[in-house]
Amino acid sequence: QVQLVESGGGLVQPGGSLRLSCAASGRMFSNNVMGWYRQAPGKQRELVATITRSGSTNYAVSVKGRFTISRDNAKNTVYLQMNSLKPEDTAVYVCNLKDWTGSTLLDYWGQGTQVTVSS
Repeated sequence: QVQLVESGGGLVQPGGSLRLSCAASGRMFSNNVMGWYRQAPGKQRELVATITRSGSTNYAVSVKGRFTISRDNAKNTVYLQMNSLKPEDTAVYVCNLKDWTGSTLLDYWGQGTQVTVSS
């Protein structure tokens, strides 16, 4: 059983920065991908960024160059550094862990943290 605990959301002005953290507790398989999704009111959930255990990353076009995802494998923690924030970045940001071995796949989600970009 794995739980994801998120922190770092809040209210920030356009052009500002926030750093989100997500710590996974409990037993995890060695093969896993951690990432961040976001969902704004009236919109579908979208993938923001993912990172493998080895450090391979993928970003949504809308955030590439502004956001940086990283992870600390020893702490089972993933981070999202968000710079040059725009009002359209406003959403609930949710941490995700896809954890598998062989044919077994477990999909975990955090509680979500609100990010609001407004002047």
